[in-house]
Amino acid sequence: MPLSKPRLAKDLNRRIPPSHRSDLAGVLIPEVELQKRIATMGRAIARDYAGRDVLVVSLLSGTVLFLADLLRRLPFPLRVDFLGVSSYGAGTESGNLVFNKELKLDVRGAHVLVVDDILDTGKTLRAVTDRIAALRPASIRTCVLLDKKERRVGTFEADYVGFRIPNLFVVGYGLDFAERYRNLPFVGVLKPEVYAPGPVQPKRGSA
Repeated sequence: MPLSKPRLAKDLNRRIPPSHRSDLAGVLIPEVELQKRIATMGRAIARDYAGRDVLVVSLLSGTVLFLADLLRRLPFPLRVDFLGVSSYGAGTESGNLVFNKELKLDVRGAHVLVVDDILDTGKTLRAVTDRIAALRPASIRTCVLLDKKERRVGTFEADYVGFRIPNLFVVGYGLDFAERYRNLPFVGVLKPEVYAPGPVQPKRGSA
């Protein structure tokens, strides 16, 4: 499935809602582009998983909007469960991974699709897939909305990717900074002065 890459120079000039002009440098991916791409991803996933016992495992909490829209594009019976993973570190860098919510459903023999908001260093999704693999599923694939490939540590790649983006601090459409901005219907770029180094804070779940 071909990747989509936002046209950065154009996208950052898009109009920012008045309520967020003091915090955002621009709109990287508007709502209409998100929905078009998710529809394409849904068709690819539906084709690949037709006739299989599918368990969608979503990582909390940044996936909530992406997951809801993606699930509506999958026209087959499936189960959904959630895994909580947090990364704690100083500033904007990811730190130690902590699993703070475990799966409730039985994974053994299921075809597992792990859904996350953003693939950054790859450490979180690597840890998650290793953890699920120990439960003996039939298969594991990963699906992410955003991919910051230039931040990757190692060779981990997702099976389904929405957009490949530059190394910018993005918020909105479920992604947060200090638990804010999740409700924005688009993916925006946060101004550096907003996330300037400060006290140690819990980081978003993906890394």
